[in-house]
Amino acid sequence: MRDPLFDLPCITIDGQQKALADFDAKVLLVVNTASECGFTPQYKGLEALWKRYRERGLVVLGFPCDQFGHQEPGNETQIATFCERNFGVSFPLFAKVQVNGGEAHPLFVQLKRRAPGLLGSRAIKWNFTKFLIADEGRSIERFSSRTAPEALAAHIETHLK
Repeated sequence: MRDPLFDLPCITIDGQQKALADFDAKVLLVVNTASECGFTPQYKGLEALWKRYRERGLVVLGFPCDQFGHQEPGNETQIATFCERNFGVSFPLFAKVQVNGGEAHPLFVQLKRRAPGLLGSRAIKWNFTKFLIADEGRSIERFSSRTAPEALAAHIETHLK
């Protein structure tokens, strides 16, 4: 039986409905992103992971979020253009979501519940928090904004073997 996490509806940055199950992946890296954040250069590292591991089963998924310091003020078209032009982003991006509070997207509600942060905190503290989902949802690891994408390579490799 498939984990219900994989059936939660998500809207792509170009308005299509998708679910995690729609991505043929052994490992998913879900990241809440923003275009005007001090961590925004991590897009480059996320794209590098995507290019390095996609043939082996990694899919990077970016979910823009404007809940932290109004650092994602643009609309979906502006976000997509910014990411492609400045960082060559080719991994899937989604429509803006909220990750905390009563309007939090159900995907992030589940990820926070299954992989709490430091000292058991469920709230996402800032942009570029990363969730690595493997083993059909049985393994979910959470990494802080400060964790550089390159630092995830060993974790990804473990799950791609």
